[in-house]
Amino acid sequence: MTHHHISLTQCFCPSLFLLMIIGLTTWSYLYDYRSLHVRTHPNIEGESIAVREGRLSPSRRLLDCRDECSVPPERRFDCARDRALSRAECETRGCCYVPLPAGLSGGPPWCFYPPSYPGYKMGSFFPTSKGRAANLTRSKPSYLPRDIATLRLEVAEETAGRLHLTLKDPSSPRYEVPLSPPPFEPPSAIQNSLYSIEFHSDPFGFVVRRKSNAQVLLNTTVAPLLFADQYLQMSTFLPSRLISGLGEHYTPLTLDLNWTSVTLWNRDMAPHSDANLYGSHPFYLVQEGDSLAHGVFLLNSNAMEVLLQPMPALTWVSVGGILDFYIFLGPDPQSVVRQYQEVIGYPMMPPYWALGFHLCRWGYRSTNETRSIAKRMREAKFPLDVQWNDLDYADKRRVFTFDPVHFGDLPEMVEEFHQEGLRYILILDPGISSSSQPGSYWPYDEGLRREVFIKNSTGHTLIGKVWPGPTAFPDFTNPETVSWWEECIRDFHAKVPVDGLWIDMNEPASFVHGSVDGCPDTDLEKPPYVPDVIGGQLNFGTLCMSGQQNLSTHYNLHNLYGLTEAIATYSALLKVRGSRPFVLSRSSFPGLGRFSGHWTGDVRSDWEQLRFSVPAVLLFGLFGVPLVGADVCGFGGNTNEELCVRWTQLGAFYPFMRNHNDRPNVPQEPFVFSQEAQAAMRSALLLRYSLLPLLYTLFLRAHSSADTVARALFLEFPTDSNSRTIDRQFLWGSSLLISPVLEQGTVELSAYLPPGMWYSFHDGQPYRSKGQYFLLSAPLDAINLHVRGGYIIPQQVPALTTTVARRNPFNLTVALSAEGWARGELYWDDGDSLDTYERGDYSHILFMARQSQLVSDPVRVSGALDGLVLGQVRVFGVPSPPKAVMANGETVTDFTYRSDTMSLTVASLSLPMTEEFTLQWML
Repeated sequence: MTHHHISLTQCFCPSLFLLMIIGLTTWSYLYDYRSLHVRTHPNIEGESIAVREGRLSPSRRLLDCRDECSVPPERRFDCARDRALSRAECETRGCCYVPLPAGLSGGPPWCFYPPSYPGYKMGSFFPTSKGRAANLTRSKPSYLPRDIATLRLEVAEETAGRLHLTLKDPSSPRYEVPLSPPPFEPPSAIQNSLYSIEFHSDPFGFVVRRKSNAQVLLNTTVAPLLFADQYLQMSTFLPSRLISGLGEHYTPLTLDLNWTSVTLWNRDMAPHSDANLYGSHPFYLVQEGDSLAHGVFLLNSNAMEVLLQPMPALTWVSVGGILDFYIFLGPDPQSVVRQYQEVIGYPMMPPYWALGFHLCRWGYRSTNETRSIAKRMREAKFPLDVQWNDLDYADKRRVFTFDPVHFGDLPEMVEEFHQEGLRYILILDPGISSSSQPGSYWPYDEGLRREVFIKNSTGHTLIGKVWPGPTAFPDFTNPETVSWWEECIRDFHAKVPVDGLWIDMNEPASFVHGSVDGCPDTDLEKPPYVPDVIGGQLNFGTLCMSGQQNLSTHYNLHNLYGLTEAIATYSALLKVRGSRPFVLSRSSFPGLGRFSGHWTGDVRSDWEQLRFSVPAVLLFGLFGVPLVGADVCGFGGNTNEELCVRWTQLGAFYPFMRNHNDRPNVPQEPFVFSQEAQAAMRSALLLRYSLLPLLYTLFLRAHSSADTVARALFLEFPTDSNSRTIDRQFLWGSSLLISPVLEQGTVELSAYLPPGMWYSFHDGQPYRSKGQYFLLSAPLDAINLHVRGGYIIPQQVPALTTTVARRNPFNLTVALSAEGWARGELYWDDGDSLDTYERGDYSHILFMARQSQLVSDPVRVSGALDGLVLGQVRVFGVPSPPKAVMANGETVTDFTYRSDTMSLTVASLSLPMTEEFTLQWML
């Protein structure tokens, strides 16, 4: 569309302003917005209209002032994201300036794009090896510095449910995030795609619809596309206000669209609202209703801000790179997550022991103190699989060393733990001390010789400051760095045989801004637009943006730093130990789950942080990082007994469970509390350990099929409107519903049970739900769990370590559906070897209950299951007392039936898990 300048100063009339004040809460004052957009450009539903097809003459496209600027506040797109503008500056950009009444600051923008704002014009498509492409041009530059006049649009319809659109500069290479091409389908399959796409040539935009119901999922014609060297912007309509993702932030499961923004810029920042935290995940999922959902992933690692507004609509703004969009059509929410992980990679399979209980504190000051902690846990009969040390172990806080005075016998301590069936993990920060005497600290000397560190703009090693003082930072995009890192880990492991590594401070964090020498005064350090980052500048609390890395500048690579370190650490452990690596990373980016777990950082010991840990864990499930949890009882500040009990009960159902505490705080190991509290915590931990066979099977499903482990209710019940925003409860897989206490003093809990049959896990009490809330007792010594009718849960008799527990008998909990059937499965291998699933070295047992009998089907059997037996079965939903119980045709005498809960318990079994069995109850 040709742009015709209108003096927008003339558009601001007192009468118009008065009418705006009167009509602020309506969707269409002065003019109906839909009719306005039919005259100017496609409306949000994307109708084919005369302007889009070019049938209106230029004179008809000249709009009067009311048409240009009478955009309802909810539908305004900000023309002044980069800085506050005066009326004259706004109108010079060709935008509308319409102030809102006092008291509405922080809401709709005053300076916004008129509907006819000019943009790029799209040329004809031409074929490419991946699909098709077209050039976009703009006849006059935008208001942005170093505007890019010509763009290349590349379109690849990769699968029936995945669409890939890229916008880049064809004349000058720009930084692109390296990503292995995801699998794609042949054209014959794509003919049955779930989507259709329309392109609008002038101004350029596109509309993506769902074929099944013609629902518009994206419509980028609602606001102009902008593409400059350090400012990329694209907006889209959203079909629903139910949007989740765009992490890592301290938010509920569904985001607030009331003129909010989220910033994606990795930062060492304890979780709190309105702050960019440790990770960046530019992916969102929208629940459309009627069980349908779609997702969008912007593959871009630069600093980014995402603006959300009540239209509903969303605007991406990035300070570099390209616009590389993947759109996932589902059609259901679980399928969206799976399609996303097909692009970023499925999660790794953790070692079995990693699912046990982990204990750490910054403040275990010696090996003797660390030993005593593990001993007291054992004496108090608390399960513990992994003992950790924070930076206390390191000599002068330098990684790859240990304090010769307080940790001089660290190797002996680790060997003792191994003999007791425990594992050991310690912290590993990326910052390498640069202040030691030459020849006294091999990691720095060798790293300097091999040029593995990030350099400053003058080509010298960039020096920041972390715990040991002045530090250099490895460049993990450099293959030489990866080799050096492996040697450092190998040499240290030869002395201290750690079982895993905890990579912290890897945003990367620095206690000086940029470097000890400052940063150059350039556009990389001070770009024309800075997202709303903590500190107000990109190098605040991290490295200079002009830092030189092998792949690009730190400006482009900052958000990838933690991921690249995780890849290098995973690779090193893989080669050094020869078994499944365990890595826990604080910083994250899409794809982290292939190499590492994640914890939610320095959470405070308070009830609010306990509450918000639930959506945090659920969101990382969407992001493809299922091995995730918050520090149980909190890291910062003092906990108290009630909070720590409730957090332990919830933490028993984090996929990753670790109690971690800061130095100044009161102790919070389970054994320090009253006997009543200890009993409650012990019960929660033993409950977790009994359910590890289920959890491990869920991790196999995550690893092999991208299923979620800790699962939001809307993923499992997409047709249930009540489940769409619930983030105070969650599921393990499809079968187990967890309803934790999240407020102080709670003794009763209102828990939502989705439609269907549910049973209390503890006693089999049945609940036939139409999709409703039930008031449940919530004593301090228990957490409410419900098993979904139609499912069978594999369990094992718990022990104080997984090493012992894995040799104990299995149990089954059978929750019959209203029709009297149930199903379940068990995945089992040796728990530690590499690629057992890929090599077929595992056992897979199916269980099916129907017609008053339970049968097993060992589909595949490996040696890891040899000698293990089924010892007990609980059956919920048995309508009357059995007259007899038979196991493989033989009478079983050790069974009990509770008529109040209609539950049957069959004990004293000894049925080999490697063989088929049949258990019958005669009614």
